[in-house]
Amino acid sequence: MEIQHFSHHHPLVFIQAHSVAALCLVCEKPVEGWSYGCNQCEFYLHKGCAELELAPKIQHPFHPKHPLTLLPKSPYSELGICNFCRKKFGGFVYDCNDCSFDLHINCALLQSSIAANFPNSLHPHPLLFIQNHNNEVKSHCSGCQKPISGQIYHCSDCTYPYFNLHKECAELPLEINHPYDRRHPLTLLPQPPTHPPKCSCYLCRIQWKGFVYSCSLCNFDLSLDDFLFSSPTITVASHEHPWMLVSRKMSFVCDFCGTDGDHTPYFSAICHLLVHKNCISLPRHIMITRHRHTISLSYSLRQNQVEDWMCKICYEEVDIRYGNYRCPASRCRYIAHVRCATDKAIWDGTIMPEGYDERSEEVVDEPWNLITDVVEQIRIGELMVASEIKHSYHDHNLRLTFSGKTKDDDSHCDGCTRPISTPFYSCEQCRFFLHKDCAELPKEMPHPFHKHLLTLSNSHDEYGYSYCVACRRRYQGFGYRCYKRDCRFGIDIQCMLLSDTLKHPSHEHSLVLVHNNEGTSCSACFSYLLSMDVAYRCMKRCDFSLDVGCASLPLTAWYKYDRHALTLTFSDDSEPSQLYCDLCEKEREPNRWFYYCADCDNSLHLNCAIGDLPYMKLGNKFKTAWHKHPFTVVKNIWNCPPCKECGEVCNGQALECKESECNFTVHWNCLWDLRE
Repeated sequence: MEIQHFSHHHPLVFIQAHSVAALCLVCEKPVEGWSYGCNQCEFYLHKGCAELELAPKIQHPFHPKHPLTLLPKSPYSELGICNFCRKKFGGFVYDCNDCSFDLHINCALLQSSIAANFPNSLHPHPLLFIQNHNNEVKSHCSGCQKPISGQIYHCSDCTYPYFNLHKECAELPLEINHPYDRRHPLTLLPQPPTHPPKCSCYLCRIQWKGFVYSCSLCNFDLSLDDFLFSSPTITVASHEHPWMLVSRKMSFVCDFCGTDGDHTPYFSAICHLLVHKNCISLPRHIMITRHRHTISLSYSLRQNQVEDWMCKICYEEVDIRYGNYRCPASRCRYIAHVRCATDKAIWDGTIMPEGYDERSEEVVDEPWNLITDVVEQIRIGELMVASEIKHSYHDHNLRLTFSGKTKDDDSHCDGCTRPISTPFYSCEQCRFFLHKDCAELPKEMPHPFHKHLLTLSNSHDEYGYSYCVACRRRYQGFGYRCYKRDCRFGIDIQCMLLSDTLKHPSHEHSLVLVHNNEGTSCSACFSYLLSMDVAYRCMKRCDFSLDVGCASLPLTAWYKYDRHALTLTFSDDSEPSQLYCDLCEKEREPNRWFYYCADCDNSLHLNCAIGDLPYMKLGNKFKTAWHKHPFTVVKNIWNCPPCKECGEVCNGQALECKESECNFTVHWNCLWDLRE
């Protein structure tokens, strides 16, 4: 039995017992049992989906402006994104070409009805009540900020941010009497009220974004999290005694995190502890990449502090009269504030079991954690050294060189892309070099820059290079990447070798790695640091910070027209008229770092000395989205052609299109202005 389905150009054959692993192109669920399919094209439909009477055009309440047309796939990409559930799909779709609106078949078939009598004070648009969405929606409830589930209300007029509500949140009373405020009723508001700047109330501290119950007279707000999900008594695995809710507004200091509270605490009558609701479920044991051992929650009953303890994350004092995370290993004095250790940028949420021994899973320096095979060894004194290796990222064997030079003085390491220096491994069949340290990099490593374990990688994106999220430079060669789902963290070798403390010659005190640097700027380049940026800061009240890009700058650089090495220099007492770069002949800004040769009195901008692409290997190619040919990284000299975009001579690194029909040179910074 065959049918001719509108979605496919071949007839579909009836299959009684489907045995091939495939997804139905209508509902995108596994095809089992009776089905229709085209084995030649690997195109399959459930029998019910193939016989489903789908209208070629529909008027749908999720998109009331225009009719939707049935198509076999999204016209915009190989995998479409449904404008209702926000999930990717590859099957049938109802599409509005005028609005670029896609509605997956599963969502188009949802039963919905106009919600009657929904108060305009909570949302200005009409809402649709959806009874059977089956967890299709990939978003959070706009009321309680928790994942959508069960029956929901949906607004088709709000495209961003999307507006969805649990049935329970949509049907909340507009006014309540609550023991938190016994004098006045609380009114339901769709967003927290505007408070004075630097307000320290509960909602301002946690930056609540959903519905709140509020009393404007008392300046008191109650989040839905507290109203809907606060149980009078809670028992958690991390504490042996139950917690009781104190249903009144009161000031207290949380015995677990040591921070103030002006809300409703939970109380342990046996332990005499007052704790924030969010703190009662703190895990006992966690692992963070900032420390090699498990750290455990420790709290005392108001013992006097007899010695100073410094948090190893924020480097501020830890008051051990309150809770903290510390390392239980003997002779290890690692300690951190509870809020610092459980920050989302530091901890990935993994809870360690009782009795876990991290030494059984040590990843550094273990043989299984290397990506090289030793082919031949030699003895040097009492040490056995690998003289020939097979590296996973190269096809040929590599031999070790302890002294001497390469045939080309411009040779660079294919791992870190820096100039080659001994000892290094090289390939006798092709120009491939690896510093000995780069060849011995472990396959997996933790790093304080990121909360997940990182994996050594030699892969690049479709354009031929990678992007370091720490120093914000493009690079080629080796890097470390996070392969956790939905995590795009990648870091180059230079930044990977930085630790969480740094002694830099630019500053007299040690610098420490700090997350969340909003409101500060780099003392070297003066760039403004964002809240998600990681930076090195002095904790001695010096107001000195270095972003990772400046902290990882090489201390020496080479300038083609100077036989001496240039030194990274942090201040300049020269007259303002003398502040210029000897390469590009443009002015230098006072107090900005530069490279300097004292013997020849040569001064260069940072980028003029190391180039705009210091970690892109000369001769390597990469592509762009707006030019049909690949570009080659080249090192220009004075007589090279000018940049096609700005017309100036490229004195350092540049990009070259060597195709005969183009044959032009362009600066890296000008590349983004080049459009065809």
